[in-house]
Amino acid sequence: MNKEEWIEAALPNYILTNPALLAEISGLSEKDQLDQILWAFEDEAEALNIEPWELALDFSDKSEDEVKALRLAVHQEAAKTLEMDWEEYCALNAVEV
Repeated sequence: MNKEEWIEAALPNYILTNPALLAEISGLSEKDQLDQILWAFEDEAEALNIEPWELALDFSDKSEDEVKALRLAVHQEAAKTLEMDWEEYCALNAVEV
């Protein structure tokens, strides 16, 4: 799965934790409901100062060890793409190894 698929898979679990939003959007079309849920999800990630894909992992059915490994893999990929030293990347992005 890629990051976008993680987010998509997390949304059904996320909305269960937000019954007020579910009630608020109940009269909207299915597409508009999905948009509202996604925007709320992204807003929550921003409020937590994390990326939406990171929040998505919290709503997955994966074990804590699997989530940690996936987070590290994505951060390692980002460090490689940015051509940054791994230790420097971790320090700048508060990544705990």
